Amino acid sequence: MEFPDLGKHCSEPTCKQLDFLPITCDACKQDFCKDHFSYTGHKCPFAFKKDVQVPVCPLCNVPVPVKRGEIPDVVVSEHMDRDCTFHPGRNRNKVFTHRCSKEGCRKKEMLQLACAQCHGNFCIQHRHPLDHNCQAGSSSASRGRASTSRAAEQKKPSGVSWLAQRLRRTVQ
Repeated sequence: MEFPDLGKHCSEPTCKQLDFLPITCDACKQDFCKDHFSYTGHKCPFAFKKDVQVPVCPLCNVPVPVKRGEIPDVVVSEHMDRDCTFHPGRNRNKVFTHRCSKEGCRKKEMLQLACAQCHGNFCIQHRHPLDHNCQAGSSSASRGRASTSRAAEQKKPSGVSWLAQRLRRTVQ
């Protein structure tokens, strides 16, 4: 007991531990040990003055100012009812905006798929010049080959019999 004035006792009524490195609460100005120095550790009555948080609206991601003494949940709720710029039924940006230019096709794509020859906008299925009967810059020979290949595809028998015929041709 050479230094009786060294250190301070914890201000928490249930603790009263002698601490040689006490921590002073910046809100209530009392001294506490390492176990009780946080606002929640000693149930600080003035914590609301120092523990300031700005809530953010979950719909529009805008910080909502809260005055001292107001409950943040109530203020955010009022913001959502009055001032919030987000409206669930309105102002939705459409994702699929690029409509296919092929006659009879009603598909829409997220990205613009322009034909290099006719510069029309097409869906994935009609993006190639042969698929949308492109008229610009194509020769009659390539169009003729495309029509014969399509006719051959339509005449192909389906299933195992088609595969068996194909294998027989390659073997012979």
